[in-house]
Amino acid sequence: MKRFKILRSVLLATLASNCLLNVAHADDALKMELTSNQVVKNSEGKTIYTPVRTAPAGTVIQYKATYINTINKDINDLMVTLPIPTNMTFTGEAVPASAQASTDGKNYADMPLMRKVDGKMVKVPYSEYRTLRWNIKLLPAKKSAAVALNTTVN
Repeated sequence: MKRFKILRSVLLATLASNCLLNVAHADDALKMELTSNQVVKNSEGKTIYTPVRTAPAGTVIQYKATYINTINKDINDLMVTLPIPTNMTFTGEAVPASAQASTDGKNYADMPLMRKVDGKMVKVPYSEYRTLRWNIKLLPAKKSAAVALNTTVN
């Protein structure tokens, strides 16, 4: 069952990102490649990324989207969005760290997200984050840029 959940999550994230890209760049100026990798620290403390299709609960998975400008013209102020799959919890790690987050996919703010509880401002739990977005200020002609977020399998 977990196998299908992760595969479904990868497919949903790909579809959501592609839909957003198609709205913004219907002229096919932009190509997106989405990968999912297990994140593991080796004995020397170095982070290793290994392609993954299935994983047990507690496994850290990184979703990485690489956006490729396929035309001979720069793209400015590109907003890219990655959803956090429903069977995953965001770890708080995003690359680049300038990502904004949303609990509803509509309203975004800088991380960490905050809300008022009993008159005090408190951090919104990462488990409530549903989407991250980044503003790529400049994507030069024929170049690429990548964004990533880490999640834990529930």
